[in-house]
Amino acid sequence: MNRITESEIEEFAIKLLENLGYQYIYGPSIAPDSDTPVRKSFEDVLLIEQLKSAIGRINPEIPKDAREDAIKQIQRLNFPELIVNNEAFHRMLTEGVKVSYQKDGNVRGDFVWLIDFKCPGNNEFTVINQFTVIEEGINKRPDIILFVNGLPLIVIELKNPADEKATVKSAFKQLQTYKQAMPCLFNYNGFMVISDGLEARAGTLSAGFSRFMTWKSSDGKTEASHLIGQLETLIKGMLNKETLLDLIRHFIVFEKAKKEYKENGIITIETEKKLAAYHQYYAVNRAVESTIRASGYQSKTEFSHTLMESPESYGVPGVKQQPPGDRKGGVVWPYTGKR
Repeated sequence: MNRITESEIEEFAIKLLENLGYQYIYGPSIAPDSDTPVRKSFEDVLLIEQLKSAIGRINPEIPKDAREDAIKQIQRLNFPELIVNNEAFHRMLTEGVKVSYQKDGNVRGDFVWLIDFKCPGNNEFTVINQFTVIEEGINKRPDIILFVNGLPLIVIELKNPADEKATVKSAFKQLQTYKQAMPCLFNYNGFMVISDGLEARAGTLSAGFSRFMTWKSSDGKTEASHLIGQLETLIKGMLNKETLLDLIRHFIVFEKAKKEYKENGIITIETEKKLAAYHQYYAVNRAVESTIRASGYQSKTEFSHTLMESPESYGVPGVKQQPPGDRKGGVVWPYTGKR
């Protein structure tokens, strides 16, 4: 019997992402020591030319100097804690980067957007494998990184299902090593994915292994068959362009909590980054759609340009449709995701 190898899983994941509209690039082909370098050094984790092009396309009314200042701001994430850098970047990513410039003799404040959340198709989605990063002399190479407009938002770590020791948990442990070895990459991380070809889970920088969750639906209407691999369901359901941007902008939160160390009584404030589970994501979107309908709006676009265009995209199975404008928005039960 032929055994599936890690490289085959990697190729399978890349093909699925290409089918979703991602451009594939082989990491070594754009490395600093390649014939066609895109990165100046192995410490560079941003695809600067992609980023510059996207920012210019999304923010044509912002002067070039101000757009370049926005890039410099996201490059200057130098807090001692990774989670603090990540939160600062997430704020700039989802709220815009504050800039100022001269206009008509006055100083004007504005925001530079790194991603076009209103129109997912106006962004550049890239999947790169074997992307080597060297930081503090340590050389690491994650399996797959997903870039949006040159920003490394998703890291995917894969393990060989034929190796009994290479489980999904070992993929999680590998990511913890990566975070320590190359925090420059994870400053920009939205969330991470781990898979051993059988199981597949997603979680954030601060999440323990138990908080890495499966994504059980590719369309938000029905749970995927057990005959379909978890990795395929996660990629199709979670990493398609519309859902990925929606998750990044609306379904990630940073929560602060006090922690007291019993041995010395010292109290610290810790930050936890949380990502919605699949049923929470679909239920909330379904509740928003219900609110739009109940309010008499004709579409999500009319209600809010930041929400997705198709009201039918994310249904919750078994939810009864109500006539528009009836003021009956419904309730979501938080533990079940049902309305």
